[in-house]
Amino acid sequence: MLNFDLYNPTNLVFGKGQIEKLGTLVPKGAKILLAYGGGSIFKNGIHEQVINNLTGHEIVEFSGIEANPHFETLMKAVAVVKEQKIDFILAVGGGSVIDGVKFISGAVNYHGDPIEILQKRILIKENAVPFGTVLTLPATGSEMNSGAVVTIESTKEKLAFGGSALFPKFSICDPTVIESLPKRQLQNGVVDAYTHVMEQYLTYPHEGYLQDRIAEGILQTLLEVGPKVVENPKDYALASNFMWSCTMALNGLIQKGVPSDWATHMIGHELTAMYGIDHARTLAVIAPSLYKVMFETKKAKLAQYGKRIFNLEGTEDEIANEAINKTVEFFHNMGMNTKLSDYTKDYDATADFIVNRFDERGWKGLGEKQNVTLDKVKAIVEMSY
Repeated sequence: MLNFDLYNPTNLVFGKGQIEKLGTLVPKGAKILLAYGGGSIFKNGIHEQVINNLTGHEIVEFSGIEANPHFETLMKAVAVVKEQKIDFILAVGGGSVIDGVKFISGAVNYHGDPIEILQKRILIKENAVPFGTVLTLPATGSEMNSGAVVTIESTKEKLAFGGSALFPKFSICDPTVIESLPKRQLQNGVVDAYTHVMEQYLTYPHEGYLQDRIAEGILQTLLEVGPKVVENPKDYALASNFMWSCTMALNGLIQKGVPSDWATHMIGHELTAMYGIDHARTLAVIAPSLYKVMFETKKAKLAQYGKRIFNLEGTEDEIANEAINKTVEFFHNMGMNTKLSDYTKDYDATADFIVNRFDERGWKGLGEKQNVTLDKVKAIVEMSY
């Protein structure tokens, strides 16, 4: 097992009615920036609950954070924080709002041009504005980690960043909030979480036995509850296990001491930036092709995955290939299309564009062995057409 540090200071407050604890979690006397996306939190009553539980606090509201938060929009919030002398930020929303707030938190006191946080992947280790979250859409795990992704709309780039100062101080996770979510968002959440686990699990055999078993437990839970929760979001057992699986998929635990990949995400981010395709749906497009192109280096782990998750039998090659087929079948069952041509007809130059982008950034080799080279990226994207 590889050496690792495990640090996660987020206070996760999970379960029905936990928004009622909000007033005890926010620092006394803090002036709050309440950040959210569209109007859904008004329709489902969460905005009212939040306001009612923040009695006595001065609140400044900032709305309009996009589903893929834009740098340009977030910089407007940074200006508000400075002008209004905000002490604490509260993100009320899904992963995109939380990611946006992480950027705001880190950018307020950043001494250079905040765009460098994205373009140079600056780690934010101090001087961040403290923030908490009220999760409304399980998917990204951003409520319990220190990473985020933001889109620079002017250049059509979707870039990741993070740092130890960007853990939420607390996150309230009430599974009943999913009752009013559209099916598409629930489908996205399940597939996003599933792929988060696969990025940390589907590499090569190693000595992190417990990490593998925890990862497999999350995968099996998502396979079990995923299709059901889309149809029955009011079922608390389904909703709570779905929400907890999304958090556990990316709170840092299963990646400790083991290799991880993330090439599927890096390529998928480009498809979102170029075509506006939902993040989870880009993952469903790219992941199967990546597994096929990188088959030889991932074969042993694919076979383990096939045996333990799908109870497959046969030779290593047979099990590994069928494991990919079973994954695609699950994605289809979750309402995902798995070809880029299902989303756009203008895809011919996509592979070359992405390869050029990666080349310009110096991303010559991705993945757990840095062997997802530019020619492999081109093959993966072209196979995804």
